[in-house]
Amino acid sequence: MTDKPAIRARADALRARFEAAGAEVFEAEVLQPAGALLDLYGEDIRARAFVTHDPLRGEMMLRPDFTLPLVQRHMAEGRGEAVYTYAGEVFRRQEDDPSRTAEYIQVGYEMFNGAEPPDAEAQVFAMFSSMLEEYDLRVSMGDIGLLRAAIDGLSTTDERKAALLHHIWRPGRFRRLLSRFGTDAAPAKTVATTAAEIGLRSRAEVQARLEARASSAGTPPLAASETALIDELLAVKGGAGEAMARLRDIAGDMPAIGPAVETLARRFDALDARGVSVDAIGFEANYGRTTLEYYDGFVFGFYAGARPDLPPIATGGRYDALTRAIGGADGVPAVGGVIRPGLLVALEEAS
Repeated sequence: MTDKPAIRARADALRARFEAAGAEVFEAEVLQPAGALLDLYGEDIRARAFVTHDPLRGEMMLRPDFTLPLVQRHMAEGRGEAVYTYAGEVFRRQEDDPSRTAEYIQVGYEMFNGAEPPDAEAQVFAMFSSMLEEYDLRVSMGDIGLLRAAIDGLSTTDERKAALLHHIWRPGRFRRLLSRFGTDAAPAKTVATTAAEIGLRSRAEVQARLEARASSAGTPPLAASETALIDELLAVKGGAGEAMARLRDIAGDMPAIGPAVETLARRFDALDARGVSVDAIGFEANYGRTTLEYYDGFVFGFYAGARPDLPPIATGGRYDALTRAIGGADGVPAVGGVIRPGLLVALEEAS
């Protein structure tokens, strides 16, 4: 088993490097109010978080990450540009894989910056790349903003677009929903008033969902050409030049993604200017849709190619939507990422 003092020492060293780059240290309570997490992520968060109940504070969760409490404090204080770092334990339930730890130390670097987004993203990524370069890691990069733009441009109702956007980070559900919207909706059923209530949703919530489906029954199905273009978009994968050529070709038939494609091009240029070889890294339009669920734009991850059994060593991206969800119209541009020092120590011990 990896020595926890060694992990803590590595975490402190990583945080010190972020501090040396100008980041302010952020601390967060281990017990966090569950309400905000449930509002943002829905009931699915219960499957991954340790939940308890405090007689005075109500439902609480062991800290599943630092980003949400950091954004809450930043928005509450009305601060503008700022850069933060942190190091500490986070807690995640592991129902499917008992070999994965339920508690581990996380070191983060978060930038709230109103400057040109691609430049801020390139700065954050280049810092992570520099700090991890000695480990010979495989890197993945994507952009959730492309799919969001494609959904916004669909010829359908706002309600259907909202439903698709809500399930971006659940690819299976997203695919089923997209397929259903491509066919004529079936009439909604009603809930028997004498039926027993089973599960987490109340009778009223179930009926509301059925009525929402009924209200869209008369909506024309999505055109097969539109769903095919989304499939094409999600299949884009390759070096920067190859990806850009394919995306611009798709944008010719789906103009809604045009601005997001050009933002990606500026990001590639900004990364190149910082010495990052984006063709060597590659790009996947579908990347980040299973593990990076509050990111809404640029996403990245670092992986140990020789240890495919390990989780990502580091992940990050842009999360402007999270700041708007907490601060409303006063949301601010934000990008950042986290490193798991325990995995770095494990790699060193295995070498």
